[in-house]
Amino acid sequence: MFTNNQIFAAPLAGITDRPFRRIVRCFSPDAPLVTEMISCHSLVGAHKNCLRNFDSYADEGNVGAQIFGADVGLMADAARILQDAGAKWIDINMGCPVPKVATRAGAGAHLMRDHKLAGQIMHAVVRAVNIPVSIKTRLGWDDEHRDWRDLINIAADCGVQFVALHGRTRAQLYLGNAVHPDVSDAPIPIIANGDIKNADDLRGLDDLGYSGAMIGRGILGRPWVLAEMLGQGGAPDNVGRVVLEHLEYALEYYGEKNAIPMFRKHAAWYSAGMPNSSDFRIKVNQIVDEGALKVAIRDFWGII
Repeated sequence: MFTNNQIFAAPLAGITDRPFRRIVRCFSPDAPLVTEMISCHSLVGAHKNCLRNFDSYADEGNVGAQIFGADVGLMADAARILQDAGAKWIDINMGCPVPKVATRAGAGAHLMRDHKLAGQIMHAVVRAVNIPVSIKTRLGWDDEHRDWRDLINIAADCGVQFVALHGRTRAQLYLGNAVHPDVSDAPIPIIANGDIKNADDLRGLDDLGYSGAMIGRGILGRPWVLAEMLGQGGAPDNVGRVVLEHLEYALEYYGEKNAIPMFRKHAAWYSAGMPNSSDFRIKVNQIVDEGALKVAIRDFWGII
């Protein structure tokens, strides 16, 4: 069975921002977490409309910063910036399937189709920093090109220290069941990713050669799930208090105008499966100010 530093929180665009990582830290002080993917162009250009370009990770513990892009030099520069900001390791996105990344930008999952460029990027990033470098990728572009082993061998040759392998192809997006192949002969440690949501889903992964597991969508509305999977705790007695604390972190980070619409999805995930959750989500989606949202959360979870 895996231990504390072998259960990762996956990078999730629009979700694993600093406020979310802070609330996860309340339950899992030492777990490895990964940031949202960060554009090398935006980071190096210090685009002011993207707050995560200016995050400091010095107080966040074991956090890896994920970058994406197709420009070798900018990827190396971005890695240096994130190292200086306190990231504990750099992760290169080689699996994002969305068109604006994988096709129009030639990054993310596109690098599974261009192993030469992928190798150049990995080589440059590894040599740009003094901290570990990992990659996150998929089984391949489609069923006819399940060449993840080739990419992992290139990664090992470049000095990449571990890989998170999502058990779907790019063509599958997030449809169908994830498949976790045997990786016992891989040259570097492999972290399993895809459809892992609870402790039962960990069974058998170590027998297949995996060195850990990475939790993606299973953490939505359940920031305690990493600790729960390790037998170190579970859902709190009143989830509403966690929701309010998460909201405070979001308000502090984004300000009221931006935090409220961004937080609606989190409120919905926290309420999933509870009585009257549909009515709660409809109500929350109409709220535009901090006070009203806090009242709605207190009322729904019965917080006096």
